[in-house]
Amino acid sequence: MTATKPYSTDPSELGFDPEALRQKYAFERDRRIRKEGFGQYRDAKGKLEDYMIDHYAKPIEREPLTDEVEFAIIGGGYGGLLAGARLREVGVESIRVIDRAGDFGGTWYWNRYPGAQCDIEAYVYMPLLDELNYVPTERYAHAPELLEHSINIAKHYDLYRDTCFQTEVTEIEWDDNSKRWIIHTNRGDAMKAQYIAMANGPLTRPKLPGIPGIEKFKGHTFHTSRWDYDYTGGSPDGGMDKLNDKRVGIIGTGATAIQCIPHLGEDAKHLYVFQRTPSSVDARHNAPTDPEWKAKLKPGWHKRRVVNFNETLGGGYADDDMVGDGWTDIFRNVGGIVTGNVDELTEEQKDEVFELADFKKMQEIRDRAETIVEDKETADKLKAYYRQFCKRPCFHDEYLQTYNRPSVTLVDTEGQGVDEITEKGVVVQGVEYEVDCLIFSTGFEVGTSYTRQSGYDLIGKNGTRLSEKWADGLRTHHGLTTHDFPNCFVLGFTQTGVTPNATHMLDEQASQMAYIVSEARKRGAQVVEATQEAEDEWCATCDSYGDKTERMLAQCTPGYYNNEGGKANKNGFISGQYGGGAVKFFQILKEWREAGNLQGLDIS
Repeated sequence: MTATKPYSTDPSELGFDPEALRQKYAFERDRRIRKEGFGQYRDAKGKLEDYMIDHYAKPIEREPLTDEVEFAIIGGGYGGLLAGARLREVGVESIRVIDRAGDFGGTWYWNRYPGAQCDIEAYVYMPLLDELNYVPTERYAHAPELLEHSINIAKHYDLYRDTCFQTEVTEIEWDDNSKRWIIHTNRGDAMKAQYIAMANGPLTRPKLPGIPGIEKFKGHTFHTSRWDYDYTGGSPDGGMDKLNDKRVGIIGTGATAIQCIPHLGEDAKHLYVFQRTPSSVDARHNAPTDPEWKAKLKPGWHKRRVVNFNETLGGGYADDDMVGDGWTDIFRNVGGIVTGNVDELTEEQKDEVFELADFKKMQEIRDRAETIVEDKETADKLKAYYRQFCKRPCFHDEYLQTYNRPSVTLVDTEGQGVDEITEKGVVVQGVEYEVDCLIFSTGFEVGTSYTRQSGYDLIGKNGTRLSEKWADGLRTHHGLTTHDFPNCFVLGFTQTGVTPNATHMLDEQASQMAYIVSEARKRGAQVVEATQEAEDEWCATCDSYGDKTERMLAQCTPGYYNNEGGKANKNGFISGQYGGGAVKFFQILKEWREAGNLQGLDIS
């Protein structure tokens, strides 16, 4: 221990060697980097278009629409629902929600694979619990409950009134004469809206691996976001009896795979799990909601819990950690490493202490794999060697145990991925694994441009295309509005302070949007637009935090957080975000509203 540091870096005191771990992390990272970057994935187009089929709704037919609404919301997930809810609360009646899905739900409409759950505690993740007077039935709600809650929100706020489901937006264009947006769709629509909110979300467009021979496979195959229960049998609860005589392969071991693999392992005749990079899998400790705890909840409990969770993750090191789960545990570790007050450390010391706390937590997770998985070689392959937030942390109480089944084989590709797909199966390091069914758990497209992910472009004032304006990165005012695109709001991680609890961010944005619209109405304004000066100022504020996050992510194992370990990507998943964190960001929005002058917006 040095005289200037109120914490130890001595391996004998810490129980691990920080420098040895840094070297191990770097080795595991380097052998996984592929020169193709995002090019290692493919679009679900052409021969692969079947992966986009919606199995969950019967196709509907309707005539093209050319009518007008006050507010059009693109996206019916939790972001779109929050936008609709907050707009209803300020008196907006004419609202249309447009979504390619067959109902509300967003990612919870598409993700119906067996075992699907939220990995943020449901008591903070599920939105509008106070407003609907609802308490989730368990700590980590399963997908059916999350979808049902989406539907209940839509009913509560009367959002079904004017929806356009099974509809894909193809282009949105501003008409300066009428001061309206013209929304074009794949159904021939040319509907008008005074305001639009883009709440598409990044987790709806499946991505597929660019593995040679992917079209050759003659068995059955599907993506986890389009689960084919007609083939597997069963339901989101499991019981996939039609797999009892099937050899199943699954490619991918991320957050989705962690949840469905236990069910596949239980039901398939044999399961092959093809792994490039292991996920960190901590205990989830899921449990039904305690009736006594539920009975003691007072109005406003949900908001207080959401804020507490965010403040704990934001580095507040709160003494009162209401959630006390795997997400907040690492921050409690920080306080345990330091002798004295964490807030008195320099920024450099905080970074080092946080790294030590991360090392400690990840070592606990690796030790957990060793104590659960009976075969030592398999356990070693399931150990994650990277910092916890390099990839989305996972939590599960049955995943690791699945590898103790004799009918489950972990095929570790040593960071290289699958070599080839043949007519009969999957090839790894020259060995062919024959399977009857191949499942892609390869996630959704993130890290590409905003307009590519959404599937449409916006044409604003003077013919300005959003795809061109944002080609070199996002440009917004407070992550919500952008110059040359009047009456347009963007919800998501768009120059905001990042928090793992995305619904909290979306709610803050939706509330900010509703406030702006309400104020515009009071002032008799027809058009609201971010000024160029305000946009430039906010971009400069985001840039002022430098590339600290980018440098940290560059040391991470490849994944969508760091553009697959490649060069910095200004359209990356968390590129260009406000570096002060979500707590400070929400405070900035609050103070801006309290000022009451709509500074940075041109109201006309």
